[in-house]
Amino acid sequence: MNVEKIMQKLEQKNPGEQEYLQAVREVLESIEDVVNENPQFEAANIIDRIVEPDRVITFKVQWVDDKGNVHVNRAFRVQFNNAIGPYKGGMRFHPSVSLSSLKFLGFEQIFKNSLTTLPMGGAKGGSDFDPKGKSPNEIMRFCQALMTELYKYIGPDMDIPAGDIGVGGREIGYLFGMYKKIIREHHGVFTGKGRTWGGSLIRPEATGFGNVYFAQEMLKTRGESLSGKTVAISGFGNVSWGSAIKATQLGAKVITISGPDGYIYDPDGISGEKIDYLLELRASNNDIVKPYSYEFPNAQFHQGKRPWEVKCDIALPCAIQNELNAEDAKMLVHNGCMCVSEGANMPCTPEAVEIFLENKILYGPGKAANAGGVSTSGLEQTQNAMKLNWSEEEVEERLRQIMINIHDACVKYGKEEDGYVNYVNGANIAGFMKVAQAMMDQGVF
Repeated sequence: MNVEKIMQKLEQKNPGEQEYLQAVREVLESIEDVVNENPQFEAANIIDRIVEPDRVITFKVQWVDDKGNVHVNRAFRVQFNNAIGPYKGGMRFHPSVSLSSLKFLGFEQIFKNSLTTLPMGGAKGGSDFDPKGKSPNEIMRFCQALMTELYKYIGPDMDIPAGDIGVGGREIGYLFGMYKKIIREHHGVFTGKGRTWGGSLIRPEATGFGNVYFAQEMLKTRGESLSGKTVAISGFGNVSWGSAIKATQLGAKVITISGPDGYIYDPDGISGEKIDYLLELRASNNDIVKPYSYEFPNAQFHQGKRPWEVKCDIALPCAIQNELNAEDAKMLVHNGCMCVSEGANMPCTPEAVEIFLENKILYGPGKAANAGGVSTSGLEQTQNAMKLNWSEEEVEERLRQIMINIHDACVKYGKEEDGYVNYVNGANIAGFMKVAQAMMDQGVF
């Protein structure tokens, strides 16, 4: 396998799709040796087949606002690979949604879902619709309009969407309600549902919980724990919220959160009523974090900056892709950070990742570290299929064990001769091997 030759061909076929091309390059560079050691993969042309989506569905969504004005948005569903199970991946509502971003996320989802050991393929979808500033009725009408087209391509054994940025429990409810009306069946085609109609306990917190569990397993390889450690977190959505809760429960002190306006440094720690306040702030203030510093005077607000300049033991980037660059990585290393675990999808640039690996920092890539969300979605599917609900303790224990298993798979394929674990290589190789073997077993069709 020649990575550069493959990438040249992909760049010609997908011009300008930088996020997708970045994600593919990272995976190919990790799996190059193992592919070359397994000529059967090259004979079956697995690489060309796995980097190309099975299908990309694009459609317009026409909806009417509260004033009677007609709007048109674009929506997508990228069904990437279903070798090990039905397509599975979130729906994102945000003005930044593009085909490139969804192809990147769908491609990553293949390997993330594979790592969970649950039977789920990779997909992603969304729309450039922005729910911020819209009334609940406008959001409902948009979701209903979107579903009149999307319903044709999803199903409990075909494609199971979930929530993502801009798509929470409210939006999932509107989407599912319209789906149920159209097909006249009530089954688990969405995950992230309300708890009274098929949802799973701890689903909103699951990505953050899983991220912290993965960090905990990485720390154990060096005889360390979360107890007494300082933790810098970016963002303050569900992933940040879940990460802050679980890190605090395990004895760490969370000292930062961030939004598009800047970051908050709270030397007293962010826990308890402060996390509750952040939830209220998020619901009412368009992701602006500055008011936190008014509510808790010991906290400091740093406008227009990211939290990676703060001295910390552990960094959990939980906001959005490419939010942590090379300069941020150098600052974290300089300040003694020992562990970086990605709560968001690809939040660290390639240059930042290279710095972490060169300095032997414990670095958990998103496809492994933030797999807790989709894992719990898979557990929700299982509960739906069995027509039962597990307790919070049962769900969390299954999630914790899944994250331990993902960590063990990364160590198996990523441990280097000097004992350092390259979790990037480990995650990519472990995820790839399972999907590639399934594709081999199923033939070419």
